[in-house]
Amino acid sequence: MTTRTDVPRAADFMSRQVQTIDPEMTLVEIADFLFKHEVSNAPVVEKTEDGKKHLVGFVSEGDVLEHLSNEMFYGSPNRPFTAGTVMKRHPVCVDANADIFSLASVFVSHRFRHLPVVESGVLVGIVSRSDILRALIKCMRERGHESDLMRNPPDLSQLKNMRFLLQGR
Repeated sequence: MTTRTDVPRAADFMSRQVQTIDPEMTLVEIADFLFKHEVSNAPVVEKTEDGKKHLVGFVSEGDVLEHLSNEMFYGSPNRPFTAGTVMKRHPVCVDANADIFSLASVFVSHRFRHLPVVESGVLVGIVSRSDILRALIKCMRERGHESDLMRNPPDLSQLKNMRFLLQGR
């Protein structure tokens, strides 16, 4: 398969100012955080001495809802739930160099809404479905309706199995 160098990459349109959660935050603190920042999920990071954010997990409203309702209904566990205990470990991540068609394939195939963008385990951004859709529309408009990408689109069924773009931790 030929790599297209003229298509947008995750680094071109990802959000670099990512709101993150500390592993020690309680469920109520996480819920308040999600409400305050008007997001439905957030990466969980551990900050290194040099200020880099090492991705350790991902927490969603659904994770908080499940554990908080269980905690309230059944009673408090021996130790309170935190982001570190309820987060999804080893989240699917993408590389900043992933092209827009590979990203679209991952989002469509797996129904993700957001994906962390990492370089060597360090969180550098986040990309959403709407980011990809905006970038696709912009690319289409810049190139015109009859662009090479429109006439000869890549076969997305081939791209969804390109595991080297996904990084598990």
